[in-house]
Amino acid sequence: MILDAYGKPIKTSSRRVPIRARYDAAQTTDDNKRHWANADGLSADAANSVSVREILRKRARYEVANNSYAKGIMLTLANDTIGTGPRLQFLSKDDSLNNQIEGEFQAWAKAVHLARKLRTMRMAKATDGETFAMLLTNPRLPGRIQLDVMLVEADRVKSPWEPVTTSANNLDGILLDNYDNPITYSVSRYHPGDSLAWYRDYDQVSADAMIHWFRLDRPGQHRGVPEITPALPLFAQLRRFTLAVLAAAETAADVAAVLYTDAPADGSATPVDPLDTVELEQRMATTLPEGWRLGQIEAQQPATTYGEFKRELLNEIIRCILMPQNVAVGNSSDYNYASGRLDHQTYFKAIRVEQGDLAEIVLDRIFRQWYFELSLTSDYQALRQLPIPAYQWFWDGSEHVDPLKEANAQAKRLESNTTTLAREFARDGRDWEEELRQRARETALMRELGISSAQPAMITDGRRDTEDEDQ
Repeated sequence: MILDAYGKPIKTSSRRVPIRARYDAAQTTDDNKRHWANADGLSADAANSVSVREILRKRARYEVANNSYAKGIMLTLANDTIGTGPRLQFLSKDDSLNNQIEGEFQAWAKAVHLARKLRTMRMAKATDGETFAMLLTNPRLPGRIQLDVMLVEADRVKSPWEPVTTSANNLDGILLDNYDNPITYSVSRYHPGDSLAWYRDYDQVSADAMIHWFRLDRPGQHRGVPEITPALPLFAQLRRFTLAVLAAAETAADVAAVLYTDAPADGSATPVDPLDTVELEQRMATTLPEGWRLGQIEAQQPATTYGEFKRELLNEIIRCILMPQNVAVGNSSDYNYASGRLDHQTYFKAIRVEQGDLAEIVLDRIFRQWYFELSLTSDYQALRQLPIPAYQWFWDGSEHVDPLKEANAQAKRLESNTTTLAREFARDGRDWEEELRQRARETALMRELGISSAQPAMITDGRRDTEDEDQ
């Protein structure tokens, strides 16, 4: 008997109605069973096993090292994400302290080549699937703060036991606690590809001193796979098709010919050896056997679909990293202005998400350790008694395709109070306080030199601001 919420019995039918709901994608047929043959129910860590990650890393590195498109895509992704490096804006109530902290951090970042290391980390995350960075003391660094960031390739973070044993708390070199927090990382002193790898010396690095950055695709995932994994077979197809077209075109371009006859098979033509080859000399006329004619192979390559096929394949390749085609290939000849801007908006939104993830996982960890070591110096001992004030990161801004339109739109936003100077300067990766102080100094100097400072006005170049003209 089934009762309702008030304890009263509910009348039900004694007749059972079979459930007929189902999904077509869940059916296995003769047509799709080969396609779904490799589908499995492995967990995230089991699917990203040691052997699987090693194979994917090797193939991704090989493709990036030998494929011009893959290499250019990785460099573009790193340059657009990191640019010239992040800039710190300290947001305490003391403007003088803010300037000092920002200057100190900028000097330290330049000394340790932080921007270059971040670009390398971004490329390693896409190619290797994950990247590691150790925070350590480097006594040879200039300045008072000797904190350094040493990059560690993913191959070196592995279990020191062979064969590799994994458990719920030990995942190929990463020891976890019961709350899924990393405790220590086992880092080999030598890369597995080095000649000294047979020493099998490992260091146990505390999680406080190790940064691990990868894309989290599934719950319970602890190691990353290359972001270009879905594109690896497509890169191979692209290279094979290009080489095949080139080989066909070269064969057709060479002087290649065949002997053929219209004579019947009763022997009226002079007999020749089948499949025999004759070397042709340049600028030389020759005679043929009686009854035989010379036919040259016509050039049929490159096929008319060659360029279209490469474009479609590249579109599929770069979709997994959210990059538009004109950015990936460095060619916008097939784009109009409107479609180019639309694709770039999606791309730069993905870049902002990536920068936010980088700031949270990597930069905040680095800054907190740097701030702690700064507080140990004699000039900044007062910082030990205070919590870290608010701060934020600035990145290089993206250049607008039409600077004139962007300047007018910016002026309209400021005039209508729908934006702030801080936000507008942040679009260009600049600190609004620093820019205003610089502008004040310039204005004061212009006034001292008797140079008039006219108010900026809306500028137009005589063009109509219409979508048709944009296109």
